[in-house]
Amino acid sequence: MSPAPNFDDKLFRFLRQLKKNNRRDWFQDHKEQYEDSVKHPSLQFISDFGPQLRKISPEFVADPRPVGGSLFRIYRDVRFSKDKSPYKTSVGIQFRHKQAKDAHSPGFYLHLEPGDSFVGLGTWHPDGPTLNRIRAAIADDPKGWKRALGGKKFAETFRLEGDSLKRPPKGYDPEHPLIEDLKRKDFIAVMKLTNTAVTAPGFIDEYTRLCKTGVPLMRFLCDATDVPF
Repeated sequence: MSPAPNFDDKLFRFLRQLKKNNRRDWFQDHKEQYEDSVKHPSLQFISDFGPQLRKISPEFVADPRPVGGSLFRIYRDVRFSKDKSPYKTSVGIQFRHKQAKDAHSPGFYLHLEPGDSFVGLGTWHPDGPTLNRIRAAIADDPKGWKRALGGKKFAETFRLEGDSLKRPPKGYDPEHPLIEDLKRKDFIAVMKLTNTAVTAPGFIDEYTRLCKTGVPLMRFLCDATDVPF
């Protein structure tokens, strides 16, 4: 029997309403709805996924604390943005490595947004030294990199996304057979999800399966950055 769903349509309904009413007064009037429909189900999902994550790798953390844990804050940082909307209109959940200091470290990710949900895994916007180590690992072990991406299940499930340089990075041969991967600034694999998939019974098992499918990439990135998998 499939586990009961953590999420239901009320989550997406609230996020659609928030997008139309992205103001502090509206949010305060509907904060209880946010807690019931978005925050509490997300924290419960994190808690429920913890045992599954430990089976995938004991080096990654499912932290169900409401502040400072795996659930990203709903509040936007608007200090340097022209868009002063105070709230995010999506849910972000990241299961980070134990040695991670921020969201730019290797991790498993779940993004919930009406019509644009997805599973993500890998390293997003790594700092300069980390980026250099990943590129060096790809250049030094091209077969290992191809194996990380070349499994049938992985290729059928995920695609690599993120930013790339327009020109080859300094120190790398423009004719290198993996130059397009060496130009990457992000090493993120993504699979899109429908609202129906997210709210279906057994979604946590499906998310676990997808994370397992991404293990070869995660292992490569951990090895490249000298952290255990």
